Amino acid sequence: MQLSQGQGARARAAGVPDVHLRAWKALIVAHASVVERAEAALAEAGLPPLAWYDVLWALRSSPGSRLRMGELAEHVTISRGGLTRLTDRIESAGLLRRELCATDRRGFDAVLTPDGKAMLRRMWPVYAGALRESIVDRLSQADATVLARTLEKLPPS
Repeated sequence: MQLSQGQGARARAAGVPDVHLRAWKALIVAHASVVERAEAALAEAGLPPLAWYDVLWALRSSPGSRLRMGELAEHVTISRGGLTRLTDRIESAGLLRRELCATDRRGFDAVLTPDGKAMLRRMWPVYAGALRESIVDRLSQADATVLARTLEKLPPS
C-alpha cells in the first residue's frame, strides 16, 4: 500500500509517520475485507447480517444473557440510535426481548431468547468459516499472536 508523495508529506506534517499511516490503512482495509467476506457468507446461507450476530453474542456472553440497552451499546460498534433500530428488528424476529430493568424502572434490558441462542448456533459455523478463510488460512499462529498483541495495545472504544 503505497502513499502518494503528497499524502506522506501531509501525514508527516500532521505528526503521523508514514509507517503508522500504512499500518492504519492496512488495518481498515483488512477489517473491511473480513467483514465483507463474513457478510457475504451469512447472506449466502440465508442468515441475518453480522451486526445481528454481534448483538446476540454480546447478550449470550453476559450474565443471565441480558444487558441494559446502554451496556449493549458499549459491546457493539453501532450508534445508540442505530442499536435501537437494530434491536427492534432482532426483537421482531423473536431473537431477543426487551424487559423493564428490575433495578431501574426507567430503563430496559435486552434479553436473549432461546430462538436467539439457536440463531447464534446456526450463524457461528458460517462466520467461523469466513474467519478461517480470511485470517486462519493466511496468518501463522505466530503472526496471529503478534498481531493480537500489537492491536491490544490500541485503546479500547
